[in-house]
Amino acid sequence: MFRNSLLKTIAVLLTMITLYSFKMAGDQSWELKSPDKNLSITISSVNDSKMKTNLVYEVNALRNGKTTTVIETSPLGIERKDQKFSKNLLFVSKSGEKLIDEKYSLMIGRQRECVNYAKEVELTFKNEKGSLIKLVVRAYNDGIAFKYVFPERSEMVFTVTRELTGFKIPEGGKAWIERYDVPSKYTPAYEKFYENGIPSGTASPNAEGWAFPALFHANGSWILISEANLSPKYCGIRLEQNAPDGLYKVRFPEEKDGSGVGEVEPKSALPWEMPWRMIVIGTTPGAIVESNMVYSLSDPAIPGDFSWVKPGRASWSWLTENDSPKSYNALKAFVDLSAELKWEYSLVDANWDLMQGGNIEQLVKYANSKGIGILMWYNSGGPHNTVTERPRDIMNNPQKRKAEFKKLQLWGVKGVKIDFWQSDKQNLITLYHEVMKDAADYHIMVNFHGCTIPRGWSRTYPNLISMEAVKGEENYLFDQPYPEAAPIRNSILPFTRNAIGPMDYTPVGFSNVKYPHLTSFAHELALSLIFNSGILHFADNVQSYLAQPDYVKEFIKIVPVVFDETRYVEGEPGKLIILAGRHCNTWYLSGINSENQSKEVSIELPFISKGQYSLNLINDGEDNKSFSNRKSNFKAGDHINVTLARRGGFVAVLEN
Repeated sequence: MFRNSLLKTIAVLLTMITLYSFKMAGDQSWELKSPDKNLSITISSVNDSKMKTNLVYEVNALRNGKTTTVIETSPLGIERKDQKFSKNLLFVSKSGEKLIDEKYSLMIGRQRECVNYAKEVELTFKNEKGSLIKLVVRAYNDGIAFKYVFPERSEMVFTVTRELTGFKIPEGGKAWIERYDVPSKYTPAYEKFYENGIPSGTASPNAEGWAFPALFHANGSWILISEANLSPKYCGIRLEQNAPDGLYKVRFPEEKDGSGVGEVEPKSALPWEMPWRMIVIGTTPGAIVESNMVYSLSDPAIPGDFSWVKPGRASWSWLTENDSPKSYNALKAFVDLSAELKWEYSLVDANWDLMQGGNIEQLVKYANSKGIGILMWYNSGGPHNTVTERPRDIMNNPQKRKAEFKKLQLWGVKGVKIDFWQSDKQNLITLYHEVMKDAADYHIMVNFHGCTIPRGWSRTYPNLISMEAVKGEENYLFDQPYPEAAPIRNSILPFTRNAIGPMDYTPVGFSNVKYPHLTSFAHELALSLIFNSGILHFADNVQSYLAQPDYVKEFIKIVPVVFDETRYVEGEPGKLIILAGRHCNTWYLSGINSENQSKEVSIELPFISKGQYSLNLINDGEDNKSFSNRKSNFKAGDHINVTLARRGGFVAVLEN
């Protein structure tokens, strides 16, 4: 009898403890600090009827002994078709803090050797039905990241219907952000103009919302928001059209994206890990440029030897000679251009299977005889696009794709450019991964166009050497407003789109196609360094490059595409950017002026602490279609004085 009474008492006490814990959920919070303790994220469970979730977070920065808010109280939570993980969540457990400290190498990019250094903690919660959700949180010295995990095991397929994640920017912030494309034959493809420092919270002109990455400046912090490590188990996300009081919430793709093919809501069995939601943070915009957080959050390289991946430079015929892929002789001239300028590759664009005067196999053999690798264009479709450019209906089919890669490998083709994706739905994200993996099996490098944004995939698949997802040089052919907008957006892109991975802008166009450049020749030349891509596709034609001064031709013969380290020197998005990149023992400086007045800059390089160098500076000439060249000596501690013409630029090589 005593035993039964004791058991009843224990049961009542356990019930009271459970109810008390549930009731006290609103008073619970968990903080994680970065290794240097200057950034922190606080996760809280709140009882607020106005919130659509009871789980929220806040990000703070410690600056000169004072705490400032970087991300104000913002919602967390996710909902599946079968149940919600957003309200009435009961705290279950918190893991111990884990220090992540690993080194890894990249085949491409602005920094060859990288360090993944962060604190991590896992918080587990239970919903009203007793199902678990885990929030994995990381704090880096240059940012914060978190992801959702359904940790339980089940062979059933579950559907996520909604993600409640938001990012509340403090009042008075500015945004450099791109509206998302309206679905069409050629869109979405992340190819709109970036807004230049608009008030944060501004609604997108499109119901489709705002695109990642999104850059903000608020409360003394520069903030870049994007996502990383997107797997085939999820769709790519974006931001909602409206951001009341600066609260940007995420949303899924449009039903009409990808010609309406594929489901909007992602599905998976359990366990199920979501992509990382990533917030890069710094006191200067340079912290955004120099961050490798998108790669640190991504899976290590798939197994295999990737020594065959060779970044480099390529000639490209299509922009200045649209019909050239159909002409063997025209393409042969671009192969010869690559050989003369010591570039490694030549890109053959759409409709090469209609070539006259010879065929693609003959061109590959000719290029191989010259030591030039051929890169070949393909349409990604498939039913997800209606673009007729060819060849198509190969890359979407596993059997045809593998057979094609096998054939290309036998021929000696080095890479493919795959275009027209038009969707971030889960079915297309899966296809991206399948293409990258199959291409790696046959030693084929991959460049995606008309595509989604990078999400750290170049770490996981080292053969992914570039992606477009940018309004690039080809828009001088298509878009009348482009010349006026280009100088401004050229200094926005290093802080936004190019900050999250390789960007195939196809720069260095001196010739005018349909809509004339307003940028100077020196500005265009500087884009070869300001923008970064695993393969640098030079956009102009044979005659244009061979007509340049010898010192310009010598520069484009040696310009590297991979750097041991990159340093932000000076600048602000939409106005100016100056970068320095070290390749082996040589430093390469570049700068562009986005504004309509000339600027005098005195460049300091404190990271060059010793040594003497020869300095070769290529700058604006007497007009915007000419260059000037100055050679001098430089020793550590010196300043480099440069005059930047309006919409001008420069490059400089420091050799010791």
